[in-house]
Amino acid sequence: MKVLMINGSPHANGNTAVALNEMKTVFEANGIEAEIVQVGNKAIRGCIACGACAKKGECVFEDEVNMLAKKFEEADGLVVGSPVYYASANATLVACLDRLFHSTSFDKTMKVGAAVVAARRGGLSAAYDELNKYFTISGMPVAAGQYWNSIHGAAAGEAARDEEGLQIMRTLASNMSFLIKSIALGKEKYGLPEKETPVHTNYIR
Repeated sequence: MKVLMINGSPHANGNTAVALNEMKTVFEANGIEAEIVQVGNKAIRGCIACGACAKKGECVFEDEVNMLAKKFEEADGLVVGSPVYYASANATLVACLDRLFHSTSFDKTMKVGAAVVAARRGGLSAAYDELNKYFTISGMPVAAGQYWNSIHGAAAGEAARDEEGLQIMRTLASNMSFLIKSIALGKEKYGLPEKETPVHTNYIR
């Protein structure tokens, strides 16, 4: 079993990394392979809604997004971590996720998702809500911890002193591990839920 962890911070050893590494330790203790990929320091452009991915099977822009797509397809879960800028996620991460979710056609149903946010003080819940929408539009169960999945810190590495934040990350990873294993057993015994043909209703006719 595998979990892909995306670090949306431009800082490799910042507070977002503290949160993700705390989770990674728990995943590995539960026998789940976890890989952290940093994208926040990459030059990732936004989606231009060209629609070419529908024919090509991948995004037309050759960068980290297509590399992540392969890892995402193989993973049983996805953790997305971001610092909070103006009560929202890092713009580079948002551009990456827009293209990653839009350009991939593989079935994401029952891949477990979790969002993690780090901030000095405020804006955490708004960024957390923003990131969770990628999962819920894709039929992905969202893992929860014991509180909103957030951690506090200003200077790099300061989040390691947020004892409650670290506990939230450990609890989240434990719960996510349980969900991934439970879903694997459920798929083996019952299969995935039957899907209806999607209906798309336009408001302008």
